[in-house]
Amino acid sequence: MLINAAAYTAVDRAESEPSIATVVNAVAPQLLASATACIGSRLIHLSTDYVFDGESSRPYLPSDATAPLGVYGRTKLAGEQAVLQTSSLRCVVLRTAWVYSATGHNFVKTMLRVMREKGAVRVVADQIGAPTAATSIAAAIWKFATRPDVHGLHHWTDAGVASWYDFAVAIAEEAGTCGLLDRAVHVEPITTHEYPTPARRPRFSLLDCRETWRALGVQPVHWRVWLRQVLGEIRGA
Repeated sequence: MLINAAAYTAVDRAESEPSIATVVNAVAPQLLASATACIGSRLIHLSTDYVFDGESSRPYLPSDATAPLGVYGRTKLAGEQAVLQTSSLRCVVLRTAWVYSATGHNFVKTMLRVMREKGAVRVVADQIGAPTAATSIAAAIWKFATRPDVHGLHHWTDAGVASWYDFAVAIAEEAGTCGLLDRAVHVEPITTHEYPTPARRPRFSLLDCRETWRALGVQPVHWRVWLRQVLGEIRGA
């Protein structure tokens, strides 16, 4: 079995580096799918909520029409299509969203740094999704690894819903409780218009994961529970 978690994820830089994003996000998955198909191996490939335009009024189903807004989303969509077309019965394409962890560069680590340095942050409040811990995704991947009967296109995020502002408020609260912050932090909500970026983001990217939860026989865990665990890992590092 091959697990492909590699991706060009610099969403804004992808707008000026489309060829690099295409090679990493579209061409490489196609080659991996072809190679695994030749040897009869399974492939689990990670994709993203950015394949959608964010105009839905309900959580996106795996079967919903895609409409990416930028280079990152388009190249990730091309990659997942290549994987599914090459070996749909022996592969899993797993879309996820708003990923963070105790290591690396991510929203939680950035918020903690800015909160410590400045005591205040301004965070977009009109983009909606589900914060998802990398540890949660890893657990889902291993579930798929033990279930060769489950294949095709699936969604996985932690349970619940939040805006980036909601997420930042929760980080401040939970980090204060566990001792990662030594002072109260002011979190100010702003609009997407007030925080322009080269790449457009979907305003609503909540993924409907019920089909995946049923297929794997798992109970969803709320994103705030996972946040506490990740902050505990950061504190213990």
